[in-house]
Order: sequence, then C-alpha cells, then structure tokens
Amino acid sequence: MSLPLAGLKVLDFSTLLPGPYATQLLADMGAEVLRVESPSRPDMLKMVPPMVGKVSAAHASINRNKKSIAIDLKHACAKPIIEDLVLKYDIVIEQFRPGVMTRLGLDYQQLSKIQDKLIYCSITGYGQTGPYKDRAGHDINYLALAGLASYSGRKETGPVLSGTQIGDIAGGSHHAVMAILAAVIQRGVTGQGQYLDISMSDAALALNTMFGAGTLVSKQDPTCGEEMLNGGSFYDYYASSDGRYLSIGSLEPNFAAGLLKQLDLQHLIETIADVRPKAQAAVKAAITEKIRSQPLSHWQAVFAQIDVCVEAVLTLNEAVTNEHFIERGMITSAIDKEGNVIKQINSALRFRKEVHQAGSGLGEDTTAVLAELGYDTEAIEVLRETKCVK
Repeated sequence: MSLPLAGLKVLDFSTLLPGPYATQLLADMGAEVLRVESPSRPDMLKMVPPMVGKVSAAHASINRNKKSIAIDLKHACAKPIIEDLVLKYDIVIEQFRPGVMTRLGLDYQQLSKIQDKLIYCSITGYGQTGPYKDRAGHDINYLALAGLASYSGRKETGPVLSGTQIGDIAGGSHHAVMAILAAVIQRGVTGQGQYLDISMSDAALALNTMFGAGTLVSKQDPTCGEEMLNGGSFYDYYASSDGRYLSIGSLEPNFAAGLLKQLDLQHLIETIADVRPKAQAAVKAAITEKIRSQPLSHWQAVFAQIDVCVEAVLTLNEAVTNEHFIERGMITSAIDKEGNVIKQINSALRFRKEVHQAGSGLGEDTTAVLAELGYDTEAIEVLRETKCVK
C-alpha cells in the first residue's frame, strides 16, 4: 500500500527546526523531499551531539527520508538550477526572513511564473506583514508575545521554559503541514497553487484556545498558578519520597472520587469540588503529603490498578522504552549511507514509512539531482569548481 503523499515533491530551503520538522512529517508520509542547503552556512542541528557516523543523531532524525543538494543561492548559477527544480518540485517551503527570497529572485511571484501550480510556504517568526515582520525571534519570544508565557508557570517563579519548542513545532511545523496539505487539496480542485504565510507568533496566539476565548469576553487575564490547568487546582505534579514525580489530572468527579479513595482521603470529597483557592490549597496539601510518603514505584503499582488519570513522570529514556510506545510503533530505526542503524522516535501519524533513511550528509545527492535535471558530468564539475554547488 502506497503512502498518502506519494507523488508530492517538496523543495525544502528551511533550516533549524520548524521547516525541517515539517518536511520530515511530509517525507515520513511519502512525499519526496529535497533539502536545498548552503555549502558554507553552518547548520546547528548537524552539530548537536551525539554524533552517528558523519552527522548528529538530531540531523539524522530531522532530515530522514530526504535528499540533500548543496547550492550557494547567492551564486549567479544558482537561480537557473532552482528554476529547473521547481518544474519538478511544485511545493516549496522556506524559512528566511521576509524579503530574502525576493532578493535572490526565488520568491513566489517569480517562481510561480514558471510553475503555476506552485504551492509556496514561508515560515517566519512574525509573518510577511505587520510592524514586527523584520524582527529576529525564537520560540521563547513568540510564546511571550502571544500571551501564552504569561500564565504558563508558578506564582513563585512566573513564566517557565518549556522542555520543547511549542511555538516552533506546534506553531511553525504543524501549521505549515496543515496549510500545505489544504493547499494541495484545493489545487486538486482549481488546478492553481498559492502562497502560504505561516507566522509562528500568529500560531502561538491561536494556541490560546480556552483562555483566549475567555479573555476576549471577560477582559480578565489568566495568571500563573491560579487557573484550573496551571496550578490553581489539584491538577498538578507531586513529588514522591525518592524525588520523582507523579502527574495527577483527576478533574472529573468520578476520577476525583477514585483518587481520594485510593489515597485514603475520602473526607475531602466535597472539598475537592470547591474551586475556591483555599479549598484547592487544602486538597493539594493533603495529596502532597500522601504522595511524598512513598517512592514513585509504589505509586506506579497503586495506580496501575485504577483508572483515574494518574501517570508517573517518566524520563525520556523511560518513555522511549515504555511498553505502550513500543507496541504503538513509536520507536523506529533509520539506516544511513554507511549502514549505521540509528534508533529514532517515529512519526505519530499512522501514515509512515516502514524503513527510514537517515538524514543525508550535506550535498550527498547533488550529483544525482543535477544529472536528473539534464546536467552532464562536465557541467556539474564546472558548477563545483565555481563553488555554485558542493
């Protein structure tokens, strides 16, 4: 059975995380993705340890199932090559600052003249328009500007850092994939491509789902440690006696009752339903005292027998060896060109390749791709000598 995106061809100019992760998702689902990389500009993901063969484990994962061609986009010979590629690869994704691709002659307006079915997706921090469009930014800045950081934390600490890049991935990568696939569906109806402007800060603002709706109506800001899901209720993490943590999310009445019964705290059954801060503080104090009386292994055994939305906080090593994720096929392997077998986290989408190819080295497919475009050995060698390609 073929994968759902077989036949889609994506030209990927992006760097760092948002764009490359988006194209990893597309490649895992069967799209043919060609990374267009700079021969000289450092790629941070290639340097993040540990290394596997010639590339880092992170690069081998984020660039799996893709090909790589190394081109200096500022070189005079680069534009004709890209134009030839766009005739074959009719989806483009790029992550430069607004205006960069225009200066290179590779923006949507120019490339769509030679490929009218072109779907062109730009991922930036603040979008292609607006007063912030030319600002530099990172994940932390997008979450701050979007208001998410203002209520993500504790009263004592204020905003806290997330362990993963929410704005980059949920904001950039996922929104880019959704927009591209929606545009592909529309192209199937109209025969026309289109330009997609993905702003990570826009997407981060849109992630304020429940609280955003409430704030627009009430004009009241959610605050750190005072809302139902950020520490203002007994929904929280609790330390065990051995310094590990248990997550308790037993919000619904039946789950709350089961939790209290298991902890021998039935006398708090009415208090737990009281949303006032004083009542919730009393419940949290009682649960805190109970959980810290035993090690995590004790609580894992206890709550394995009852379904009340309680789970241990696993380390990443524990998570990737957890029987549930193993059975779900979430741990996979990729093979690089040297034959190294590299363990990786699989795509969470069920449409995915059975055998993964680890991320290619810089320009590993340059010769093959140029040959497919009709360049002979002599022409390719000239391009290398003039440092247009690597």
